[in-house]
Parts: sequence; C-alpha cells; structure tokens
Amino acid sequence: MFAVHLMAFYFSKLKEDQIKKVDRFLYDMRLSDETLLDIMTRFQAEMQKGLGKDTNPTAAVKMLPTFVRAIPDGSENGEFLSLDLGGSKFRVLKVQVSQEGKRNVQMESQFYPTPNEIIRGNGSELFDYVADCLADFMKTKGLKHKKLPLGLTFSFPCRQTKLEEDIDVDILALVNDTVGTLMTCAYDDPYCEVGVIIGTGTNACYMEDMSNIDLVEGDEGRMCVNTEWGAFGDDGALEDIRTEFDRELDLGSLNPGKQLFEKMISGLYLGELVRIILLKMAKAGLLFGGKKSSALHTKGKIETRHVAAMEKYKEGLANTREILTDLGLEPSEADCIAVQHVCTIVSFRSANLCAAALAAILTRLRVNKKLARLRTTVGMDGTVYKIHPQYPKRLHKVVRRLVPNCDVRFLLSESGSTKGAAMVTAVASRVQAQRKQIDKVLALFQLTREQLEDVRGKMRVEFEYGLKKDTHLTATVKMLPTYVCGMPDGTEKGKFLALDLGGTNFRVLLVKIRSGRRSVRMYNKIFAIPLEIMQGTGEELFDHIVQCIADFLDYMGLKGAQLPLGFTFSFPCRQTSIDKGTLIEWTKGFKATDCEGEDMVDMLREAIKRRNEFDLDIVAVVNDTVGTMMTCGHEDPNCEIGLIAGTGSNMCYMEEMRNIELVEGDEGKMCINTEWGGFGDNGCIDDIRTQYDKKVDEGSLNPGKQRYEKMTSGMYLGEIVRQILIDLTKQGLLFRGQISERLRTRGIFETKFLSQIESDRLALLQVRRILQQLGLDSTCEDSIVVKEVCGAVSRRAAQLCGAGLAAVVEKRREDQGLEYLKITVGVDGTLYKLHPHFSRILQETVKELAPRCDVMLMLSEDGSGKGAALITAVAKRLQQAQKEN
Repeated sequence: MFAVHLMAFYFSKLKEDQIKKVDRFLYDMRLSDETLLDIMTRFQAEMQKGLGKDTNPTAAVKMLPTFVRAIPDGSENGEFLSLDLGGSKFRVLKVQVSQEGKRNVQMESQFYPTPNEIIRGNGSELFDYVADCLADFMKTKGLKHKKLPLGLTFSFPCRQTKLEEDIDVDILALVNDTVGTLMTCAYDDPYCEVGVIIGTGTNACYMEDMSNIDLVEGDEGRMCVNTEWGAFGDDGALEDIRTEFDRELDLGSLNPGKQLFEKMISGLYLGELVRIILLKMAKAGLLFGGKKSSALHTKGKIETRHVAAMEKYKEGLANTREILTDLGLEPSEADCIAVQHVCTIVSFRSANLCAAALAAILTRLRVNKKLARLRTTVGMDGTVYKIHPQYPKRLHKVVRRLVPNCDVRFLLSESGSTKGAAMVTAVASRVQAQRKQIDKVLALFQLTREQLEDVRGKMRVEFEYGLKKDTHLTATVKMLPTYVCGMPDGTEKGKFLALDLGGTNFRVLLVKIRSGRRSVRMYNKIFAIPLEIMQGTGEELFDHIVQCIADFLDYMGLKGAQLPLGFTFSFPCRQTSIDKGTLIEWTKGFKATDCEGEDMVDMLREAIKRRNEFDLDIVAVVNDTVGTMMTCGHEDPNCEIGLIAGTGSNMCYMEEMRNIELVEGDEGKMCINTEWGGFGDNGCIDDIRTQYDKKVDEGSLNPGKQRYEKMTSGMYLGEIVRQILIDLTKQGLLFRGQISERLRTRGIFETKFLSQIESDRLALLQVRRILQQLGLDSTCEDSIVVKEVCGAVSRRAAQLCGAGLAAVVEKRREDQGLEYLKITVGVDGTLYKLHPHFSRILQETVKELAPRCDVMLMLSEDGSGKGAALITAVAKRLQQAQKEN
C-alpha cells in the first residue's frame, strides 16, 4: 500500500516538475486576463478601422460586407439548391425548408469529384463542369423543370454567372462558410447574431448596424459583416504577443507576414507550433534526453488532430506516447507529461485569443443596441472546436469572464457551410418576395408629378366653384368669406381679450399691442372642456366658456374692464360679417346640440347676459387659419396666406373682392377661409385614394366628408399607418404575422409616433422601442418597414398640402397679373412644426408646382390667440377710419 502511495507521490511530483519546466519555457505564451482585455480593445479598434471608408484600405481586419441583410425568422418556406465548392470534391444539396408548425429542414445531397485538370484549368471549364454536375443532380432528383433559388458557398473569391446561363436556376446568394454557420444556427435560434469558425482556418462574422458600415450605401437595418479576423496583427498590432515560435512558423509558411492571428489559432498551424516548440526543447536538452528524430525535424509531421488526441482526458498520456514513438522518439514518462502540457498551452492560447476577439464583437453588439446586458447566441463550427476535447469548454469560460455583461449561448452548427448557403438563399428569397409585396403597398402612396399637377388643377377649379354664387352651395371647398378686409399695418395698439376654442382645451388671453415697434405681449390661461360639455347642449357649452372668461378676468384683476374681444372659433362657419359666424357643422369630437346653423357670437352674447357680471365688445369671430395669417402679417407685410397643418388641415388667403360673388363690392381684398379639408368629397380625387384611406374614412365620425383632410392631417396619418401595418401583418410581412390587440385598437398609432420614428437621428433600436411601447414586438427588419410606411404616408400628406398651396399662390399671381410673385405663407400646426421632413417636402412640392412663385413659409407663433387680437385691432382701426370718413 505504501508503495502505491509512494508511486502516486512520485508521479504527481514528476508532473508538477514537468509542468513548471514547460511553463518557464513557454512563459510568453501564457496570456493573463489583463492582456486578453488589452487584445480585445485592440481588436475593437481594428474593427472600427475596417468599417471606415477612409481607414479600410490600410486596415488589417477588412470587415467585408456580405450583403446578407437578414437572419431567418422562421417563415422561410420552399425548396432550395445549395452548392459547396472548394477542395478536391464539391457537394450539391437540395434543401427543403418548411414550417409545419415548427422549423424544419430536410436535406438530400450528392458529392461530385473535382478532377485535377478541372481544378488547374480555367474558370470557364470549372463552371461548365459544375453546371453539368448540377444538371445531373437536378435530373436525378426530378427537379429538371423547376426553377429553384440557388445558394453557393465558395472558399475563394469569385464572380461568375455561367450557372444561370446553363440551367434554369436563380442565383440568390454567394456566401462565406462563416456566414453559413451564422445562418444555420440563426434558423434554430433567433438570438444568433455571430458565426465563428475555428477549424483549418479561423474567422468570424456578425450582424452590424448599416449606419456603421461606411463601405455600403444606406443607413437602415443591419448587414452581416465578414471580419476576416485571421489577418488581425498583420500591421504589427500583435508583435508584443507573438513569440519566437510564431515567428519561425510564419517564416516557413506559404504566406509570410500574413494571417498572423490565424497562425496562432487555427488547425492548420497548431500542430506545427507544437512541433517547433518540441524541437527547440529537445535541442535545449529539456526533452527526450536531448535526442531528436528526422520526423521531428520534418514540417507538418505533427497535426492538430495529434494535439487533440494528446489532450484527451484519460487516454491523453497513452496517446502522447504512441504519437511520439511514431515520430521515432523514445519518450520517458516525464517527456510525455511535458509534451502533453505543451499541447495544452498552445491550444489554450488559441482559445484565449479567439475569446478576446469574440468578446470584442459581443461588446460591439451590446453597445450598438445600447444595452446594459446582452443576450445573444454564437454559432460555432470548425474541426478544432468540434474535435478538440477541451477547446469549447475553455473558450466559453474565457469569453464569459471577459464579457460578464453578456449572456452568451454557444450553438454548434450542423452542416453549416452548405445548409447555411441554403438558409441564406431561403432568407434572400423570403426578403425578395416580401420586398415586392411591401413595395407594391408603398407604391400606392407615391404620387407622380402628373398626379400632383392634377390635384393642383382640381383644387383650383374647386376654388372657383366655391367663390361663385351659382356653384357655391354644391362646392366641396366652401371658400367662406371672413369679413377680414385688412392686414396689420403696424399702427394697431391697445388691450384686447382673445378666446381660442378649437379642441378639448379652451384658452382666454389678454393681448397688449404696442404700435410702431410691433410689440405684442400676452397673458393666458388654459381651461379644460370636459367631454360631457363637448357633447352636451349648446347652452351648457357657452355657459362653461363664460365661466372660464370670468375666472380669467378675476385672475388678471380686470373684472369690470370693457375690452374688445376676438373669438377664435376653429370650426367651419358661414359669416355674414366679421362679428357673425354661423356654425356649419361640428368637427374634432364636438357634438353640442342646438349649435349647428346658429350664430356663435349670438350664443356667446346670450351666455354673457345670463351671467350678468361683465360686458364685452365682441368685435370679430375668426378661424385659427386666419389668426395664423394675421400673426405672420404683423411681422411680414408680404404674408397673404395662412396654412394650418396640424390635427386638422386648412388654408385661408387674401382674395380680390371682385372674385367673391357672395359678398357685395368689388374694391379691395377679403380673407377667404377655404375649408379645403372637404376637397375631394365629390369624388374628384378618388383615383389617388387607397384602400387604407377608405378604411380610415369608413371608421371616422364623418364618413364621406373631409377626404382631403383625412389624407393630409395629423388626426388621420397615424390611423392610415395602422391600417397599412394590419394589412402587411395579415400578409405575413410584419411582426411574424401576429396582430397584437394593441394594433387592433383604433387611434393607438398617433401621428406623434410618425414624427419620432422618421427622425433622422433615431436609430432603428429606438424605433423598436417605440413599437414595443405600442405592444408591437418588432424585429430589426420590421422596424425598417414601419419607418418606410410612416415615410410614405407623411410624404404623400406633405405633397398633397404642397399641391393645394401651389394652386393658391398661382391664383394670387394670375389675379395680380404678375409674371413673378413673391409671397409669404404663415404656417402653424403640430405636423408642420414637429415632423422632421413635412415642411421640407411641402416647400419642395410648392416650388416644383408653382415655379414662378417665390414662396416663403413663415412659422406662426401663437396664431390662434395673438391672431384673434390682431384681427380685433385691425377691425377696430378700420371701423374708426369708416367713422372718420
């Protein structure tokens, strides 16, 4: 028993001594975590260089775009062909991808030899031969009369179209084996975003944000980048890490000075590194009693499979003895222990270096996504990873240590390069088919120059109908006279009260106007209008308004003051004078009874009388569009048009009195409130209304009315987008075909979301977050489509607004008999103010459709309140002038 213990002690002491001896000799190959973190940082810098257009030419790590834009989403379906070229034989596969309730891939394959004369011949002969083999395969499998998409895996760079010419196949994808690994694993696990190969060679690819890839046009979405990390260090970035053994191996290689990172990691070189080390140790008398064999001097005699065999857990030492003996050596027990430890250090360094570069990629993914913690999967392939008994465990452990804020799953790829090529093809095929369907929907919102000119022309015709006595009643664009006959001239002054009713909030303002310097100061208070009052009786509504006025006068200490009052009432009204306004119909959710057909000023006066606390001089009832024009006219005498592009859409302008048949007199001008939202209610723009516009109209409070407004205003754009998203989801083109309850909810997609989603500064990640707030679990590809949909809907809205505005400015130019008109348009409304592109597209459209008009768009500040006071001031000035005359 004692002898057994003695032997065990001797063996462990021997092992310890041998390990120390090897550790001392290979001290430079042992990498600390600090060194690995440093390598990780260096690799991140190299990635950045490779991605930049200016730095890529000199970058060692080339970061090649693969043009693979999406990973499998599980909806892939159909038959695909896959070719795996590179080597003494190549493989043709038929891959059947089907859903059947779960992800399912079935493969049939056949190997074809590649004769030497073909390998060494020209490219044309090679591809003729490949085409013949492919034709044979298709015939054998009964596929001759099917046109199937084809994916190719090449292990060398090549551009060739011969296959398409010979056989009826559709070449959709050319893939690198690393990409194939990523795609194969991503089919099984949607979290997979990285593919790594550690085999004869080594490489990695991952999904990078397009906005970071300078070498490719476009900022939207992601693309798989093939890092070609084997060349890391070719520019000297790893010189302090490389050892004398690495340098000797490199000098004896076919490509000295190149692929230096790969030469420290991959299966092609690990065995040779071990041989060089063993030879040097033998020469130093540290192994085999200083004896060497001719085999140990022979390059390539130790292969990576030998390294893997020597490191096996139980049989490792026995394998080591056998391999060394085959090399013509006579190893002792101590030699076998030492050689086994050399193998461990060499392969462990390989795993460490891989882990550092992979950790850099994972960190980049996490930072791209702006996450504190990343959950992801890495697809793995390659003989070293597969056959080396300790390699996967070591790699996983080091990666997790280097990136503690990443939850990483490692997934072994099965038949990565060939199945992967089929998966890339399946995804490309899906994306291509989906793209066609999505483009078909988006095309409905793309208006041609001719269509916009047609809208401009029809709008102009409707203006004429609305202005003429005979056609006014049947006109869709009502062209309501406002009895505002003058613009501010800078002499206005005094204190005015202004009321602003146009939505769920009601404002009372005190406006102080000082003449000369055109200075305006305002004080206001906002009061809510409860739903029960909006939809109660007219008497209740106006009593509530008067109560709010009383509260404001009390708040301002003006209880007994007699002030001129301007009333901004932003609903369609027919006016017979500046202080008379008959409500045509309620909009914006108001339903107060006994109001339509009544004079709003009379109803307000009656309510003031009922209150019997104060007396106010109601001088003007105005529309918010007119208020916008007047506010900007106070700053710029060229302003003769007011435009609202917000919750609603409307426009007013100064018209020649001679053209207004509804009002007596031919001298001077009067502001016309077009109420252009009703344009198209007679069907004149039905040719550009889509199925989605019709759905939105059908579900609205006023079906068949305000058709132009429903295509251009903030109240409806989000709802149009929602209808499109529902349709695309039903077609399986979005959200994996799953319509969430939130998406079914009318009004959930507010126009403010369009403004946020279309912001140029917003990354797709933030778009996804907005969609997640709406209960829509979107992929990166979904987010791109949603952004495109929002862009198409808002662009059309801005163009239609621009076409309408072009009709007005052209009318003003012609009415004044001018060759060229310079005019300012006062603009207000949340859509115009907050949407990132609306104002620009609107302006571009006006310029295109009214080339002889120099139109300046001027943003109005508080048009509805300040404008009402200015109209009141102008009206008082004109009244005074009439008295004096």
